[in-house]
Amino acid sequence: MAFDGFVTKAVINELNKVLIGAKVNRVLQPTKNEIVFETYNNGERYFLQISTVADLCRISLTKNLKPNPQNAYNFCMLLRKHLVGSRITEISNYDLERTAQIKFEGYNELNDLVKKRLYVEIMSRQSNIILTNENNIIIDSLRHFDGNLRELLPAHPFKFTPILKKSFIELENFDEFLELVYENGEEKISQKLPEIFIGFSKTLVLEAIKIVEIDDETYNEYDLERLYNYFKELIKKLDENKVPCVQTDKDFTLILKEKKEKLQINNFIDEYYFLKEQKNIFNNSKNNLLKIISASLKKVYKKLENINQKLKECEDMEKYKLYGELLTANLYNINSNQNLSEIEVFNYYENKNIIIKLDSKVNVSKNIEKFFKKYNKLKNTLSIVSDQKRQAVREIDYIESIIFSLDNSKTMQDIDEIYEEVSENFVTKKEINLKKQKNVKKKDREIKIEPINVMGFNVYIGKNNIQNEFLTLKFASKEDIWFHTQKIHGSHVILKTEGIEEVPNEVLYECAKLAMQNSKAKNSSNVPVDFCKVKFIKRSASGKTGMVNYTNYNTIFVK
Repeated sequence: MAFDGFVTKAVINELNKVLIGAKVNRVLQPTKNEIVFETYNNGERYFLQISTVADLCRISLTKNLKPNPQNAYNFCMLLRKHLVGSRITEISNYDLERTAQIKFEGYNELNDLVKKRLYVEIMSRQSNIILTNENNIIIDSLRHFDGNLRELLPAHPFKFTPILKKSFIELENFDEFLELVYENGEEKISQKLPEIFIGFSKTLVLEAIKIVEIDDETYNEYDLERLYNYFKELIKKLDENKVPCVQTDKDFTLILKEKKEKLQINNFIDEYYFLKEQKNIFNNSKNNLLKIISASLKKVYKKLENINQKLKECEDMEKYKLYGELLTANLYNINSNQNLSEIEVFNYYENKNIIIKLDSKVNVSKNIEKFFKKYNKLKNTLSIVSDQKRQAVREIDYIESIIFSLDNSKTMQDIDEIYEEVSENFVTKKEINLKKQKNVKKKDREIKIEPINVMGFNVYIGKNNIQNEFLTLKFASKEDIWFHTQKIHGSHVILKTEGIEEVPNEVLYECAKLAMQNSKAKNSSNVPVDFCKVKFIKRSASGKTGMVNYTNYNTIFVK
């Protein structure tokens, strides 16, 4: 993981610069796995965040505060009782372990000095926060068990999980390091060191071997000595609080370089995890919404399949009418009271005899009635299901336009707008009331779309159906020009003409290109893009958000 023992120690070194002597003003718990201490020291407010979320576990200062729940969690209430009003006297960790010990001092109701300790374990799914008294007796913990089934119950003594790895800090010389490396197999050095030593991560080692320019697999004793010296120097600078945190290809780590900002590591980690968390929220919201929409699309396709099956049955409609007419026309040659399984009659339409299968349980007259009844039933069915099919096709088209918008969404605002659209326009009722879930009112939402400059003209592009409808039916003037890919899902593109009657062809083509690039056909060639003045556009009869009909249009083929 990125938040290894080196980063933990570096964070704690920075915290010691600003939080020693700080008073705890408030304790917040925005989620069940996060604690935030609001502290005050030397005229400055600092927010210390501790997260035990598996892939976001950390301790650092934060500027990105979350709203608190209406009702506080029990562990938050306990921390408020014991720690609000106390001062932080020490922040430390052992060796390069991913743990932190924070000591507090305060006074109780009897004005007696009381000391407390807060232990923070940063260990992915086993991360935890434990409050003890000065004798290390547990008052309570965020979780009462960890991944090793270690009990962490109130009134029991607290003990760290036993350390099984070696300490790099305590190595006496390079020979000891060399011996440990060679007795642990032949695998890559980036796999070996994290398995041998406390606090090492694969990210840290990979960045180090890149800096000292050695190979991960084929290394010799000289290479290992340079790597050993690099880590020794890194730890020395780390203790002096002089190394910065930097972004790597996949994570972040410390490097042997001069640090310029006093709280560079805390600020870096706060921003890194904030963006990562926002990305997780965005992806989860997007996937949850896609799951709901896809389930509805599947139902409509199933409905369309049933409709097509009924339409196929209606194909025999004229046959039943023909049988009824032919039997009626040939009644003079038939005993209508007979019960027959089939009968041969003359088909005057084709000038030949045909055999008609009959229901032998009833007579010929009843069979004639059944044929005409079947014909009328199928005729009525055809009228109804044909209309149902048109509605289902429009419904599929609309839902697929939402999926297109969702696939192209980039921000939480885009997701919120699609949530709003789904909650207001979806034809299928859902167990989840999306509108209540997001608590967003359409009239309160402000739609902002930044223009793109195309040869001096402002051009606006909608990202979803709500923005498309806003641009086309509310924002655009009648003389502005509207662009959209022909019969292909995509964005509405509006060219603001600002009263200019003749827009250059080059501008029209560039706008058509933007429409193509913001559509499902963005990877195709020779794409037809229709364009017309906004005054020739009307809302679709379906009433679906962003769906329009247009006339008096021209077409540009974007190659």
